[in-house]
Amino acid sequence: MVTGIGISCPVGLNASSTWEALIAGKSGIDYITLFDPEPFDTKFAGEVKGFEPTDYISRREARHLDRFAQLAVAASLQAVKQAGIQINPTNQDNIGVIIGSGFGGLLTLSEQIRILLEKGPDKVSPFLAPMMAADMASAQVSIVLGAKGPNFCTASACSSGSDAIGVAYEIIRRGDAQAMLTGGSEAAVTPIGIAAFNALRALSTRNSEPQLASRPFDAEREGFVLSEGAAVLMLEDLAFAQRRGANILAEIIGYGVSSDAYHVTQPIKDGGGTVRAMQMALNKAGLAITEIDYINAHGTSTPLNDKMETKAIKAVFGDTAYHIPISSTKSMMGHLLGGAGAIEAAICIMVIQHGIIPPTINLTHPDPECDLDYVPNIARQAKVTTALSNSFGFGGHNSVLVFRQYCEV
Repeated sequence: MVTGIGISCPVGLNASSTWEALIAGKSGIDYITLFDPEPFDTKFAGEVKGFEPTDYISRREARHLDRFAQLAVAASLQAVKQAGIQINPTNQDNIGVIIGSGFGGLLTLSEQIRILLEKGPDKVSPFLAPMMAADMASAQVSIVLGAKGPNFCTASACSSGSDAIGVAYEIIRRGDAQAMLTGGSEAAVTPIGIAAFNALRALSTRNSEPQLASRPFDAEREGFVLSEGAAVLMLEDLAFAQRRGANILAEIIGYGVSSDAYHVTQPIKDGGGTVRAMQMALNKAGLAITEIDYINAHGTSTPLNDKMETKAIKAVFGDTAYHIPISSTKSMMGHLLGGAGAIEAAICIMVIQHGIIPPTINLTHPDPECDLDYVPNIARQAKVTTALSNSFGFGGHNSVLVFRQYCEV
């Protein structure tokens, strides 16, 4: 059961502001301010504007956390607050934390490499190792909140956040914890991050129109937009949530995962791994294809991904695919890498709650090979009982989550 949502992302500093921006079709993409982007082919990204870690933790604590961990702590504290749960000696052994990240403390690592080269090894910070490790978001959330249950990081590139949620769900199902804080966090909008993805020719270079750069399923798409942010869900066992009178936002009912076993960066053209992950999630949820009311697409705005995902959805859903509203919220937020699957899972839950589907903005020149209903440009009211969230990552990772409206029996 999902009882809390926390978000820090390019379109909002919490779940409510994020939701309002998404249904308004507001883009969070703009020119980079975190460093001077002038030398780079891409000069824009999705930054978490106005984020202050000291709104959540002390200045001393913040200094010892990389930005990705700061964002994760903020989102986790928001999720705990919404869930109304008190983590204390009576329950802390049964509450765990799993927060995925693809890159971990990239900002800290980059800065300390510069110091090493300019000033020598004696000037490298003693906090480098604990700040750059990918598991430190999960570890720091556990420390801040005193959660003593299962605690680790999933690292599966852009599937990291989805896999964290799926694994946390399975941990609760098998009885190894009663509640889990879970999601994903990333802060790769750094010089080395932009340079790395520019070198791959994976990023959009639409520098004259950054807010139009992320255009999933559009014929003029030419790359994704790198973004930062975090999203964390509070998951609870039903009996645990009911005993404390928790407000249940939705329930997770399926998790499917597979590998393309094909290529480090390119999706397999027939979408076979994606098909298997979606089918596994549906089978584990016990759902027919006609029971999915909404799909939050991975929808990166790259030429290969969007065609492959469209093909895979058709393979799973057949003619029904043409009747399922689909949207890529990356059109507004950009790609949060290891945080993407988590925030898109949170969006699925909010869609179920509010009965509004966020649009795929910038879809003005439909690609003939992407011919499904992507809810172009304007949000749509719709009754959504069950939603599916797709996440795919470099290395051939495919992760799919299914959420459903909770109804008391």
